[in-house]
Amino acid sequence: MTDINAFIDDKVKTNDVFLFMKGSPDFPQCGFSGQVVQILNYLGVDYSSANVLESEELREGIKAYTKWPTIPQLYVKGEFIGGADIVREMFQSGELKTHFEQAGVEVKQSA
Repeated sequence: MTDINAFIDDKVKTNDVFLFMKGSPDFPQCGFSGQVVQILNYLGVDYSSANVLESEELREGIKAYTKWPTIPQLYVKGEFIGGADIVREMFQSGELKTHFEQAGVEVKQSA
């Protein structure tokens, strides 16, 4: 396992909710990352994140890790959930809130 894979694996497996995104939750640097941040903040979910724009190795490494070509990427309890479109659809249907609750992740706001 390469260093970047070990870094990604650690973040995914040691955080209940982790978002690989462009920018930071306080300053998203793409609309799709911003949408996922808004959804997580609306639900009141505690999460950690990494800015893929800070490292080409991380930006390419996360795509290889999941075999998913786009960023942002959301993980819950080590499971890859998806990118912005999937997260938005799950949020709109109520499935995301349910998924968090079933995974034991506290949701502070009802969707």
